[in-house]
Amino acid sequence: MKTQYRYYDFIVALFVCVLMLSNLLSSARLIDTGLSIGGFAFAFDAGTLVFPISYIFGDILTEIYGYKRSRRVIWAGFGTTALMAFFIWLARQFPPEAGWASTVGDNAYDAILGGIGALVVASLIAYLAGEFANSYVLARMKVMTEGRWLWARTIGSTLVGEGIDTLLFFLVSGALGAFPWDIIPSLMVTNYILKVGIEVVFTPVTIRVVHALKRAENEDVYDIHTDFNPFRLDA
Repeated sequence: MKTQYRYYDFIVALFVCVLMLSNLLSSARLIDTGLSIGGFAFAFDAGTLVFPISYIFGDILTEIYGYKRSRRVIWAGFGTTALMAFFIWLARQFPPEAGWASTVGDNAYDAILGGIGALVVASLIAYLAGEFANSYVLARMKVMTEGRWLWARTIGSTLVGEGIDTLLFFLVSGALGAFPWDIIPSLMVTNYILKVGIEVVFTPVTIRVVHALKRAENEDVYDIHTDFNPFRLDA
């Protein structure tokens, strides 16, 4: 009989919601703060405002429920994001209603959602690599540290996971024409700094949530004999 958890499904739902929202926002708006860091303009896609939260949820899932359950959630996020992209594409294939076409039109639809296909391809590739790296590093560090220094595990795994995610996302999205190459270096640097910064700022909150959920769920998985194959779905 499998363990029944009180809050696991809520965390999964929030994780998937944040992931899908970040993809929609990434296609909708670029933000320029007017600041610069080391010669790079501090500009970022709007999805960066919420995407780091998915890593916080990923840390919570792996720390409490273990790598295997986190792995299933990562694949759930992959599937729902791909499904969202498919239906955004499908909706564009049908002829528009005349009144809507004259007042809003396909140009408005394309301006906001037209680029989401390339962004989703880049996002899904980067997401899988980054999330699995984040979950793996956190799980292995937990065993190595015998459960100590949670703050170091969450930040350390984010440094690796977000680094891989950011690099792959902008390389692939640049190759697919979602962003012009001349702004990609600035976007890459500022996105990475912002993502890691959000993780660091929220670390005290993450630690409190983790401790509270461990008590509520009566669970604290150590991945000592775990098969870390990312393509398995068993939990």
